[in-house]
Amino acid sequence: QGQLVESGGGLVQTGGSLRLSCAASGRTFSTYAMGWFRQAPGKERKLVTGITCSGGSTYYADSVKGRFSISRDNAKNTVYLQMNSLKPEDTAVYYCAASSTHCILPGVHDYDYWGQGTQVTVSS
Repeated sequence: QGQLVESGGGLVQTGGSLRLSCAASGRTFSTYAMGWFRQAPGKERKLVTGITCSGGSTYYADSVKGRFSISRDNAKNTVYLQMNSLKPEDTAVYYCAASSTHCILPGVHDYDYWGQGTQVTVSS
């Protein structure tokens, strides 16, 4: 079974940028769709962005379109989340997730592997 380990979170000022990474173990990473979720204090976890196993298609929540970019490097078993023009409302714990059952973009309930999360805090 695979393991996901996120890195790259931290504290940034409004308008700043961060790049999150998610390193996956296992030989089947390239067959899994991947996604990033986030959970703010007192709120439910929500899907931010997703990417197909090939990297050919992506999905973005309206709240991050034009500011965030997901990508993956299957040779390195790593998925990235580039976050630009950060806002205080982007503050949350960000989770990397994988769908072992989907190569195409899965539904929000189809992710079955999760990382431990990394904190992103945007100060105003």
